[in-house]
Amino acid sequence: MRWGILGAAKIARTALLPAFQTAEKAELVALGTGDPGKAAPFAAVAPGLRVMGYDALLADADVDAIYIPLPNHMHVEWVERALAAGKHVLCEKPLALTAPEIDRLIAARDASGRLAAEAFMVCHHPQWARVRTLLAEGAIGRLGHVEGMFTYHNTDPGNIRNRPETGGGGLRDIGVYPLVTARFATGAEPGHIRADIRRENGVDVFARVWADFPDFTFSMHCGMRLQRRQDMVFHGSTGWIRMTAPFNPPLMGEARIEISPADGSVLVERFPDVDQYRLMVENFGRAARGEAGFACPLEFSRGNQAALDAILAAG
Repeated sequence: MRWGILGAAKIARTALLPAFQTAEKAELVALGTGDPGKAAPFAAVAPGLRVMGYDALLADADVDAIYIPLPNHMHVEWVERALAAGKHVLCEKPLALTAPEIDRLIAARDASGRLAAEAFMVCHHPQWARVRTLLAEGAIGRLGHVEGMFTYHNTDPGNIRNRPETGGGGLRDIGVYPLVTARFATGAEPGHIRADIRRENGVDVFARVWADFPDFTFSMHCGMRLQRRQDMVFHGSTGWIRMTAPFNPPLMGEARIEISPADGSVLVERFPDVDQYRLMVENFGRAARGEAGFACPLEFSRGNQAALDAILAAG
């Protein structure tokens, strides 16, 4: 699969560029950007990379799939345009700013016959497949509560995460991860949602969230004004599971699952040297070729966005 990147964002350079270079049956061939200066770091490590404007990238017959890391408020428009141009599309989260916008993208995907998906890399990491299996097997008994957190410190007023006009805010940037992984691991959807949100200059900078799932409760906090930290805990009737780097290994350390069964011991399972971005690219290619399903289709993303909409409305 021949890939083009639409927008020279940092995550494209630091996470997806290496993934495209190491993934099987994938090749990065083009970059769309309106600023040639931003293309230099990409070209330095990807010789032969063709640089062009956004429209030219969508029109390029030698590009099969587009990865979109543009600012949040631009996602829906460019996913629709890429699908209309006959490209498969992998878009950074949040895919949209409201759930009805994802309904539009589902319709556009179906009309195009191409694959479109949100880049939730966590759904492709084997540690999350393992947690899902452990829960399904009853390794910690009946699941009673799930707790998550994801924080970092960012006070830069020029950063898109701190700007309301670009769809900024901590919930859309990092709050989605405790929510999406709880849904992915359990296969359940939240019902009643409560939230306490603190905002600055029109964006949420800290949020506490409580949700009632059918058979367990859920709580989380996320924020952009706290020291960097992330954690996920699944607490059952006969044990618990804790993930020490649930979203960003190896940045937050080695991916590790701690499992404490009824006897109080702690078993540790480690997942060293896993690039979840590479796995996402490879899985996307297989799904686009019809060889396998994709871990988080648009319908799954739609459920997450609906929950996020409810959180923002509740706070």
